[in-house]
Amino acid sequence: MQLSERIGRRIKLQDLHVLMTVVQAGSMGKAAERLNTSQPNISRSIADLEHAFGVRLLDLHRQGVEPTEFGRALLHCGATVFDDLRQGVKSIEFLADPSAGELKIGSTHFVANSFVPAVIDQLSRRYPRIAFHVVSGNTETQHRDLHERNVDLLVAWRANPFADDDRLDFEVLYDDTLVIAAGAQSPWARRRKTELAELVNEPWALPPPESGIGAVAMRAFRALGLEYPRATVASFRTEVRMSMLTTGRFLTIVPTSGLRFPAPRAELKALTVELPMAAIPIGIVTLKNRTLSPVAKLFIEHAREVAKPLAKAPMASRPTRASRRSV
Repeated sequence: MQLSERIGRRIKLQDLHVLMTVVQAGSMGKAAERLNTSQPNISRSIADLEHAFGVRLLDLHRQGVEPTEFGRALLHCGATVFDDLRQGVKSIEFLADPSAGELKIGSTHFVANSFVPAVIDQLSRRYPRIAFHVVSGNTETQHRDLHERNVDLLVAWRANPFADDDRLDFEVLYDDTLVIAAGAQSPWARRRKTELAELVNEPWALPPPESGIGAVAMRAFRALGLEYPRATVASFRTEVRMSMLTTGRFLTIVPTSGLRFPAPRAELKALTVELPMAAIPIGIVTLKNRTLSPVAKLFIEHAREVAKPLAKAPMASRPTRASRRSV
């Protein structure tokens, strides 16, 4: 008997779902409540799986259950199986009705407040029935969500842990830079040329040094022999820092794309201050071994279009559809 035939006859998706629920719930009793069934039915499903594989999948103890080494391997496989099924269902739904669908997007905070809304705005105009779920967080959280398949793709900057993970693909959309920004009514906004040293003692709304942007900004100040300014307002949230600029008193450090997306910010202005820092590649991060849904592919196509104005000359340096690179 072929392996695929044996698996099809002896392993039921329902039993696999029961195993995953038991581990998530921590006990068979709680899993029975979640699945609205009896505990004997739960025990029977686990026993059938253990008989099919010939190994013990769960260890029982006073506090509940824990997966064995074999159980953890099957749980990982189960997560992949159910995710592939979900993607298959999405593909069928999209073929039946190309105007509808669902997409879960993970993103770092500043990209989630600038570039991602611009792409969603363009895509939703053409496909108004698509539902978008945007989850923002730090890079470590986004990295975990992608691997656990809690999101379909990420829009993020190329940094650790993405840069060191060969299980991921990274397609560069554009290279972002950081600028010093002020409110349009700020006296600094009227200056043609400003040195960074002149701004150190001004009121600042800054990202903490331990954040991604904060770390890059700190290196820029130190490269010029300057200390990172004291923050009157410190926040990881780009939108909080940018809102302080409207008073006309505060300065901040923000990605250039934040002044352009989702729409140009006439009330804010980038100062003509030279910052010695490298560009930050922003792109789409996906799992190599995961099939993308049709809606995810649509999002990526529109992201490329929205990113085109940010691509720098010469033409050869612009990201293309073939510029898919492993992180």
